[in-house]
Amino acid sequence: MHTYQRINVHQFEDRRRMGAAAAAAVAERIHSLLHSKPHISMIFAAAPSQQEFLESLRTDTSIPWHRINAFHMDEYIGLREDAPQGFGNFLRERLFGLVPFRTVHYLDGQTKDTQAECERYAGLLNGGTDIVCMGVGENTHIAFNDPHAADFNDPKLVKVVDLDDACRQQQVNDGCFASLQDVPTHALTLTVPALYRGTWIYCMVPGAAKAEAVRHTLRSPVSPQHPSTILREHPRAALFIDNDSAALL
Repeated sequence: MHTYQRINVHQFEDRRRMGAAAAAAVAERIHSLLHSKPHISMIFAAAPSQQEFLESLRTDTSIPWHRINAFHMDEYIGLREDAPQGFGNFLRERLFGLVPFRTVHYLDGQTKDTQAECERYAGLLNGGTDIVCMGVGENTHIAFNDPHAADFNDPKLVKVVDLDDACRQQQVNDGCFASLQDVPTHALTLTVPALYRGTWIYCMVPGAAKAEAVRHTLRSPVSPQHPSTILREHPRAALFIDNDSAALL
């Protein structure tokens, strides 16, 4: 383990080992928190980069899911309800629908009143978040806070954003969409403060395509130009990377 400013960095040979280690760390934190609380709240990211982590976490039979309230951190606006690219659908298929959470709260990207949906979800989040499980985008976005939209002092917990081309291209690179034209241009997202106020943050960033983002996360000045740099100021953040994503360090 290495420490950059305040963030603890854990590097592994490959993404499978990284995902398993991250899941073990999160499970240990869940048990620790539930020693003193009747239930906890967790936020999850939906992305191919999270698959090994989610699979390892899901198969941990020691976790008392019935004491955990689940949220996710972003959702496209305007995709059809059953679209496999929908982040709620992604998490339902890989975690939310497979274990017995106490509650699962989905962002509604189908709504006609996006402002009301932002306010509804922000209200649900106002009880506080114990654990955030997240990734970092190729452009260093966290959730859908792209560099042009990220605000470290955002007064909102949830907002509507337009997605920059680098962010949308990543969705094509990840195999989620066939072309850039197919990727929605707007989304609902938890803001930087909504993520940052999680008591514990676990960030999983594997793969060669994320090497530049990892380098910026750990080496660039802390600023909204590279949103993920804010993690270096969080008192309880951990970054899990593999050899591929660590290649430029």
